[in-house]
Amino acid sequence: MKLPILKIFLSIFIFIISSCSITKDLKENENLLTENLVTIDGKTSKNSPIKSIIKPKKNADFLWFPLRAHIYNLAHKNPDSAFVSWLNKKPKRKERLYKMLSKKQTIRLQNSFTNIHKWLQKSGEPPAIIDSSLIKKTISNIDKYYSQNGWRDAKTNYTIDYFDHKKAKVNYSIETNEPYIIDSISQNISSKAVDSVYSIYKKSSFIKLNKQYNHTSLINERERINNIMRNSGFYTFEKESIFFDSWHDSIAKTMWVDLIIKDKKTRTIDSTYKEPYKTYKISEVNVFTDFTYKNKGKAITDSASYNNHNFFSFDKQRYKPKALSNAIAIHKGSIYRDIDKSQTLRQLNNLRTFKYPNIKYTLDPSDSTNTNLIANVLLTPLKKFSLDAGIDALHNNIQNVGLAFSTSILARNVFRGAENLELAFRGSIGASKDASDSKDEFFDIRELGADLKLSFPRILFPVKTNKIIPNTMNPTTRISLGASNQTNIGLDKRTFSGAFNYRWFPSSKKTIRFDLFNAQFVRNLNPNNYFSVYESSYSSINQIAINSTYTTENLSIPEGVDQFIFDALSGNLPTSVSDLISGSTFQEISNIEERRQRLTENNLIFGSSFSYIHNTRTNLLDNHFTRFGAKLELAGNSLASLSNLLGLQKNSDDRYELFNVEYSQFIKTELDIIKYWDLSRDNIIALRSFFGIAIPYGNSNSIPFAKSFFAGGANDNRAWKAYGLGPGISGSFFEFNEANMKIALNAEYRFNVFGDMKGALFTDIGNIWNVLDNVEDESYRFTSLKDLSELAIGSGIGLRYDFGFFLLRFDTGFKTYEPYLNNKKWLTNYNFKNAVYNLGINYPF
Repeated sequence: MKLPILKIFLSIFIFIISSCSITKDLKENENLLTENLVTIDGKTSKNSPIKSIIKPKKNADFLWFPLRAHIYNLAHKNPDSAFVSWLNKKPKRKERLYKMLSKKQTIRLQNSFTNIHKWLQKSGEPPAIIDSSLIKKTISNIDKYYSQNGWRDAKTNYTIDYFDHKKAKVNYSIETNEPYIIDSISQNISSKAVDSVYSIYKKSSFIKLNKQYNHTSLINERERINNIMRNSGFYTFEKESIFFDSWHDSIAKTMWVDLIIKDKKTRTIDSTYKEPYKTYKISEVNVFTDFTYKNKGKAITDSASYNNHNFFSFDKQRYKPKALSNAIAIHKGSIYRDIDKSQTLRQLNNLRTFKYPNIKYTLDPSDSTNTNLIANVLLTPLKKFSLDAGIDALHNNIQNVGLAFSTSILARNVFRGAENLELAFRGSIGASKDASDSKDEFFDIRELGADLKLSFPRILFPVKTNKIIPNTMNPTTRISLGASNQTNIGLDKRTFSGAFNYRWFPSSKKTIRFDLFNAQFVRNLNPNNYFSVYESSYSSINQIAINSTYTTENLSIPEGVDQFIFDALSGNLPTSVSDLISGSTFQEISNIEERRQRLTENNLIFGSSFSYIHNTRTNLLDNHFTRFGAKLELAGNSLASLSNLLGLQKNSDDRYELFNVEYSQFIKTELDIIKYWDLSRDNIIALRSFFGIAIPYGNSNSIPFAKSFFAGGANDNRAWKAYGLGPGISGSFFEFNEANMKIALNAEYRFNVFGDMKGALFTDIGNIWNVLDNVEDESYRFTSLKDLSELAIGSGIGLRYDFGFFLLRFDTGFKTYEPYLNNKKWLTNYNFKNAVYNLGINYPF
């Protein structure tokens, strides 16, 4: 769609929407709510918690415009009857439609009309009408809220301000008065055993003396006590046994709170009676390794025992008892604890070997005290082999669009210790170029690969690590091998990789991964094709050669270009030619050649890494969380230590080679912080900050392309294409610009437009630089904090449609601040012509 047509369409749409008044269908005594104004103790409050209590709420705004309310008003409230009325409005209209469309097609037209208007109603939002009954209920809820939080004498009043065009706002005025303070706490606990346990943990109570009364603290205390008792042997304990009574002194403004824990209520057929709670112990732990309902009632044919865990199977035992025992946190002789049950289920699920593990407790019939429990762990094995295949749409910072195909076979319990072996084959095709260019293939990226992964549900290490990394942290060891062949934008490459890593979870919020070693060998297959791919580099070299009279014709690829660069850098040019090449031009030739050598050389990377993630997000619907990630990677150190032992020889550049390839040596670190704030009603603020730096040393003076940083793209600074920004203020001379240091800051304000359509306003700040490597051009380098002025700024707007299982994202980024421009850096290219349009899957962060 061309820009003028788009502007016309948007103008018409905005005119139609804005010309329809929200109040046009309101009755004479109805008024549209425009604002709920809250004043607390004489001060206007915008972020008070009671905002969530107030009803009705004003209509949601899209860019300060009630779009959804206008969309709702476009719909007929009774579309079926409206269509029938229209159809019968003129005597012969129905007959003409029947002749022109047929009766069946007319009915379909009516259904389409109805569905469109129902969709408008569903996507829109009914006008918020001031309702006195809802306001009075709100007043009652506000008073209740303040009373529950210690302000028992709080008073709430309201007034309504009416305006023209049937609009009005509601003013809530709240006088909190003096809060009530807790000056006495007592306990009334029937069971001596429960009272004894409570006394141990009493100091951690949420209810504090001389603190303002707060009903939430009572709720939290009730939950705390229940968790304590359920994890202190009280198998039958019920939260419903916990009560609180409170009294207040309206003169002294004080509260007295009494904690009550009653005995267990037991029901029989004829009566109900109470009995004190008592603690239960585990007398046996039985594990049924091939439990199914078909096997229920069959005789056990095989059994074993390990670490006081009894293992039974209806067929031959398929699992090593030790492997399963390590995953079971319930032990013979220990008291009953909920946490042991949940931890066991979590660890068994982590094995990826059983289907929905289950744990059932029964009273031990041999125990006369009825306080011993038998824990029965019921395991239903998954199939030994499973085959999986899939196809995915791709969109990343290199591919505009692509398709990925994969198939894998998974073998479970390969060594009878719940180990999993997976063999996967993958392939993909993608487009990185402009599809409108008829000279290029649309799918110019193709890749085929295979991966072999073997995972163990424990830490494989010569020394025992149970004390440092216990089974409760769900440790996993993975050994992997991979190979791929990529036909990309002309250079092509073949990659071989291998890794040995550990992963464990210190808590539900923390993840740690340690790569003991990670090896990668990258072989470029068509290095002679470099100047055909990097056309800007060829254009610069070719223009220098012509301007210096080295040649009168375009340089051939690769022979002509190679010869010119060799002659220029080795001083073999005729005097008449070299005199026309300035110092800056010579430096440009040197930079281009250095970059070519780096991007076409084979890479051997052998290193280790450690990464840590702390994520407070509880689920996908949680939009108020913090995620912190840190990674440290070291490469080449072990090879450097073994160079003499292995008899490695240095090449002409004074660097060691292994398999005729210079191995890379560097240290790399990354810090990534993401923060979300949920402002309610689908309004979210999301921030991300990223810093990364990779420093070469020893056997390297630069960072391999695969380990370098880039800027721009759908998940980075969206006002620039991927690899299109930086380094520094160089002006992004090359097609693929990268460097070894990066700073990125991103901010988004996300909101709901209507229905499943979401919107966003965003600002992206960032750039890349060269630092402590072999790049000498100052425009590329970061040398002091003054270079932070070279951070580029992009801003824009996005639309996203939520399909449920994924989100399709379309963002338009505008160049707001361009640090590489010589004169006017702000808003020079802030227009649709120079905007970058990004299509992405899911949120950028």
